[in-house]
Amino acid sequence: MAQCGHYSPILSLAFPPRFMNQALLDKIESSQYRKDNAKFEVGDTVRVHTKVVEGDKERIQIFSGVVIGKRGHGLNSTFTVRRISYGEGVERVFPLHSPRVEKVEVERKGSVRRAKLTYLRKRLGKGATLVKEREGRGPAGAAPEAEQS
Repeated sequence: MAQCGHYSPILSLAFPPRFMNQALLDKIESSQYRKDNAKFEVGDTVRVHTKVVEGDKERIQIFSGVVIGKRGHGLNSTFTVRRISYGEGVERVFPLHSPRVEKVEVERKGSVRRAKLTYLRKRLGKGATLVKEREGRGPAGAAPEAEQS
């Protein structure tokens, strides 16, 4: 009878080393990853195209809103999108590598300093909108040349 803390050859055969199982899982998961990796971050306003099956028919449904969080790594990674629908906040969690998610379009880049935007749940109206990232603009103090002359 094996004492606690002692090596038992019977138990080692029943439970093979974890790294061998992990390598096998990684190989299986590698074929499941999304080919077109979506480039979006927390704070971006996105349109998520999802496949919805109704009976025999399949259609694309679009859910647009602000990405308020991303979590997980690898195949298990998910992202949460929030929008206001008829005055009520609606949040949906999407698996990033799901075959049901057709594509993710970035409508607008957001400038945020947080990894999770749960504070948006308390905000209403324009307070819930995020500052748009300014692209292609010059320095803040520079005025257009046409107005100077």
